Amino acid sequence: MTRLARLAAGSLAATALLGAAALPAGAHPTTHHARVTIGEVQYNSPGSDDYSRRSLRAEWVTITNNSRQRVDLTDWTLSDTARHVYRFEDLTLRGYESVRVRTGSGTDTQRDVYQHSRTYIWNNDGDTAILRNDRGRVVDAKSWGRQSHWHDHR
Repeated sequence: MTRLARLAAGSLAATALLGAAALPAGAHPTTHHARVTIGEVQYNSPGSDDYSRRSLRAEWVTITNNSRQRVDLTDWTLSDTARHVYRFEDLTLRGYESVRVRTGSGTDTQRDVYQHSRTYIWNNDGDTAILRNDRGRVVDAKSWGRQSHWHDHR
């Protein structure tokens, strides 16, 4: 390896380390469960925000297993920057399966689970959905609107 190539490789490694260090410790998604991600987010339920059961149920976040293997989501959490937390109970996603976490009330199924909240969770003008595994490690995070970054509030 030439001196120039060694310098370039060293520079790239240092840049990667600095970039990784700039994020909060809990903000680094784990590679072990990286196959589970936050998919689509319906943060602004259609129609007026009238706090009706229908309107609250129309606000949701999709969690997707992008692998062929089953993933046990028991004790995983989905939260926002205001510390609203939903804890998954006894839910396993089969390969390539998704579940919607709905804000309002309803009966949990394999496809839809409910936070049973009487108020909206996801801010229309900007927020971040944060998915953590059963050890509290960030698996994925998705931001929208004015929320350009987030900090781990553990």
